[in-house]
Amino acid sequence: MSFSWTSHRFAGGALALDVANSVVLRHDAARRIDRFAVSEQMRSFPRAAAEFCAERALFGEVAPVAAQDEVDFIALREEIDRYFRKRILDGGDDHLLAGLLEALAKTLRQASPASLAAATAHSVLRLIAMPDPERMKICGNCGWLFIDRSKNRSRAWCDMAVCGNRAKAKRHYHRKKEEMP
Repeated sequence: MSFSWTSHRFAGGALALDVANSVVLRHDAARRIDRFAVSEQMRSFPRAAAEFCAERALFGEVAPVAAQDEVDFIALREEIDRYFRKRILDGGDDHLLAGLLEALAKTLRQASPASLAAATAHSVLRLIAMPDPERMKICGNCGWLFIDRSKNRSRAWCDMAVCGNRAKAKRHYHRKKEEMP
């Protein structure tokens, strides 16, 4: 299967969320795809992040995760997803926060300061300190994490062009199907 990093893949609004969203259809075990399971995709992620990530001005060009740090980086990604998903759904969990902070500390001690891993850790710290955490949401279509930066805080999809259109088309299809004799 051919794959490329596009702007849609960076719909999270923060580097840490884009990293967490590298697992497509996380909630569907049968269709789940881990984009970082292929080493080349993990290595090409920083170049794409420098082009598409909402925080690119903060982090700029970052180096790929070193081969010896990949397992720890994947563990950090999973802690990010667990903590922020729980925070969105239930308001947070101190046990999950402790696990995330431990993964952050390990990353910041081991990773090169100019690496994707270090930039991701700094992005997480910014998200934890976010002044309006209710802006962080879960896409109603794909399940990705994203920051709702709309004026009235009503955004329901990570990306209107992809997930929003799919959800609207699905609703339209079901409405038309119900109208049929």
